[in-house]
Amino acid sequence: MDRDASARFVDSNWATLVQRVDKAVMPIADELWSNGMMGWESYSEIKSADTNQKKMRVLGGVLQCGGNTVKSAFYSGLEKHAPFLLRDLSTDPPTAVDPDAIAKSLDEYKKWIQREYEFVTEYNSLPGEHVLLSERYIQPLILMRHREKKERIEELCFKGEFFQQLISSKNNAEKGNTVLDALFSADSKGICPAAVILQGNSGKGKSFTAQKIMLDWSSGCLSRENFDCVFHLKCKELNQISEEQSLVEILSINSNLTPDHILQILQSSPKRVLVLIDGFDELKFSFGDTSIKLTASVYLYKKAPLEASLTALLRGCLLPKSFLLVTSRSTTTDTLSALLKKPQRFTEIIGFSEREVEEYFQKFFQDEELFRNAYESVKANETLFTACSSPVICWIISTVIKQRLCDCADVTSGLETTTSIYVDFVSTLLENHCQGLSDSVPTLLKSLGQLAERGLMERQVLFEEKSVKETVSDPSGSPFLGKFLFKKRTRQETMYSFMHLSFQEFFTALYYISLDEKEFLSKLTERFHSPWQSYGVQYLDENCPLKYGCPEFNFLPVIQFLCGLCNKEVIDLLKETYKVSVPPSVQAQLEEWILFISSNRDYNFLPFILLCLYELHEKDFVQKAVEAWQEMDMSWDTMNRTDCWALVYCLECCPHFRSLNLNFAAEELKMLQPVLCRTPKLELTVQNLTDADVTDLISALGEGKLLGEFRLNSSGLSDESMKQILHALHKQKTVGGLQIAVKNITYDTSLILTEFIQNTEKWEEISLRASAECNDAESLCSSLRLFNTDGNLVLNVLRWCSSPHNVPSLSEIILQYPRSEMSSINLKNFLQAFHDINCLTEERAGFDQQVDSLLSHLSSVSGLNAMNLSAPLLTEKWAFRILFLIQSCKSLKGLSFNAGSWSSDDATWLPGRLLEEGLRLLKESPKHPQCTLNIKGFRCSRSTDSCTHQTHQIKELDCNQRVTFIFSGENYTEEISPKIKLCDILG
Repeated sequence: MDRDASARFVDSNWATLVQRVDKAVMPIADELWSNGMMGWESYSEIKSADTNQKKMRVLGGVLQCGGNTVKSAFYSGLEKHAPFLLRDLSTDPPTAVDPDAIAKSLDEYKKWIQREYEFVTEYNSLPGEHVLLSERYIQPLILMRHREKKERIEELCFKGEFFQQLISSKNNAEKGNTVLDALFSADSKGICPAAVILQGNSGKGKSFTAQKIMLDWSSGCLSRENFDCVFHLKCKELNQISEEQSLVEILSINSNLTPDHILQILQSSPKRVLVLIDGFDELKFSFGDTSIKLTASVYLYKKAPLEASLTALLRGCLLPKSFLLVTSRSTTTDTLSALLKKPQRFTEIIGFSEREVEEYFQKFFQDEELFRNAYESVKANETLFTACSSPVICWIISTVIKQRLCDCADVTSGLETTTSIYVDFVSTLLENHCQGLSDSVPTLLKSLGQLAERGLMERQVLFEEKSVKETVSDPSGSPFLGKFLFKKRTRQETMYSFMHLSFQEFFTALYYISLDEKEFLSKLTERFHSPWQSYGVQYLDENCPLKYGCPEFNFLPVIQFLCGLCNKEVIDLLKETYKVSVPPSVQAQLEEWILFISSNRDYNFLPFILLCLYELHEKDFVQKAVEAWQEMDMSWDTMNRTDCWALVYCLECCPHFRSLNLNFAAEELKMLQPVLCRTPKLELTVQNLTDADVTDLISALGEGKLLGEFRLNSSGLSDESMKQILHALHKQKTVGGLQIAVKNITYDTSLILTEFIQNTEKWEEISLRASAECNDAESLCSSLRLFNTDGNLVLNVLRWCSSPHNVPSLSEIILQYPRSEMSSINLKNFLQAFHDINCLTEERAGFDQQVDSLLSHLSSVSGLNAMNLSAPLLTEKWAFRILFLIQSCKSLKGLSFNAGSWSSDDATWLPGRLLEEGLRLLKESPKHPQCTLNIKGFRCSRSTDSCTHQTHQIKELDCNQRVTFIFSGENYTEEISPKIKLCDILG
């Protein structure tokens, strides 16, 4: 631009220049003075002026005196020190961009991002502390669709492993891709979105995900090179801007690029630019209509109110060809969607599944033993394990455990209470995600608690918008509530929820402790004496109204949280953080109820009482309550991990407890081992035990126990494992019933069992059961049972019917003989003969020889006094065999024959048939007068063309009758069991 044109530009824009030259005024004045274009007095006056505007006004007088020459020199100074301002005021088209310069700027920008984004500052970081993002970030599950109301309810109500399975099943973002690749991938119609909403509740990891996206882009980790440049706008930082800004200035806030560099990048490749706006819900303006309309690219460097610039960017008025990714809480998603350009994509971070939770802990601790202890502790607590879908909960728990290590505490002793973790979570969100709330913290917590309580009483987890706003003054500003849109016929329905039902229960408990004593007791009494228990009100103890009550089932978690809020450390934290005090009467009333339940030994409440005691974490009271039980029976159902953990804590407070009857999975053995070792009287049912668990089991049993029923169910143990277990049982004082599931019952199994029963006097019953997948060729039988009764030993051997087409030839044998004659039967030979018979059918050669060999062996058993045989059909041959046993076994007092067999589930009896030729022989043949013979089965009533084979329709055929023949000496009776028909039931 020539001298005169420069001068005219300065004159025409002087008013604007006075306001906007800002910090460039002194560098320009320095050059004018050094080049002799102003005197010392003028220069000194400019230098001493206290604002840039005053400096410019003094400089204006110098320019007017100096004419076009000095004005032109001033213009040159603007080109050097304020080029962006010149371009902003210029009406000339933008100058051509330099591709090499742009590439260099982008390269430096990427290096800057890698340095800035490689680390993260955590909530509790001290100045200068940081950790690598790679040590914290785990890609969460991302859902790329809206969920139906039913899905929401399921997610809010499910807990533990069921919740994790539900969450895992919903992920539809490929884990092999980066988040950015997944979010902007083409849909089923081949359409790529121009704008993506990434929604997520507080603590789900939206900001971490934004940081990971920036780092992935700058490091070249994207599988598809979609974007030449990515800009990151942090809405918390944007809230600090009060003056007008152009878009390029806004984009330069969180980068090392100058507005000039950014403008060149935007002009060179607008189609390959992504703007990431993180935390839309935190912006402090309404995005209403603005009077400033920014529609042309020339206005990229036009100053405007921040709201106007961002609105133009979101709507696509500015950078219409660029891409947008906006993170937000659900409370502002509908507002955001109305602003964003199209095509849009809605996505939602739904948090961590079990796999991601495990991976997070592994990264956090970086030590296999510490990681495993921490993770197993969390997994043991169903409520916390559910809450771990939130990355913030994972961080809080990991941080608590790490602090315990710093304090030299034992990490294996369990987590802090569930309540304390929830208190920490709420504190974290209040401190970091609740800036600018109109209500005080106690007011906010009380309003949330009132909403939560109403939902529990009405069995609600989703709340209508109107009812929420009647209780909570600013629901959109609360990080503890989620907002959801559902389709309802021809319109949308807006609903709110807490992050999970467990948080709703927690806020209800918080609300209760904020009440005065009278109102608190009134509400709890109502919950403990519900309408259908009104008859109990007459026994109401005025001093302890909860004492004789039975709380509503859906209210139990609230009681558990109330116990946790009474813990001393939690009380201190509540006072410090929430300004909330817990009335002393709360703990007193709850403890009185717990002691009442314990003294009455109401086993229906036992698991819940243990959880309450764990939350209270008051050792002296725990010991008092536990000792009131005298013995604990939790065998009616398999204990979950939470129950086991609570039991361990409570019994650690009461080390001399004497009797336990437990039912648990083998994976809980290590957890329970300390209490099992020191408890002298045990009855145990262990599910899914494997060979790998046997060492832990033996260690847990120890020696010298009074061991009652001992069941190892759903297992598949090898002979070696069974041998180790029997050896361990030999070291106990007594052993009651023993049930073991094994892979196969083999020759070695029989030898191991024979050695045990001959050398151990202390057992009452032993039952071996082959697994459902056992090999019929290898397993001598399906089930083997030995038990003592009235000085007799009963041996029961069984072969299941593995399929309708594979019915065993001899399904079951039961023998009873004096225990003193235990050695008179060779168990191995007996089982081998039983197995050989079932490898053949009656029609096969050699079958009769095998049966005769077995029966001869049985007839030699000393003192054999009772026998039961089960086979598919009573044929004439089986009748001869029965008569042989009666005549040859002089000690036999009773013999039963059941026509039929057991199915493989050991619960269904498949009936068999009594053939006429067999019955006729038994009726006509002489029998031992001291032996009673029972014959049971189905008999065809037709005189001609009678049924002769076993069929699946035996019970359904009208011609078949269920009959029982009882032979006593030469006499017999016949009983026909009536068959109930449908017409009889209907009348």
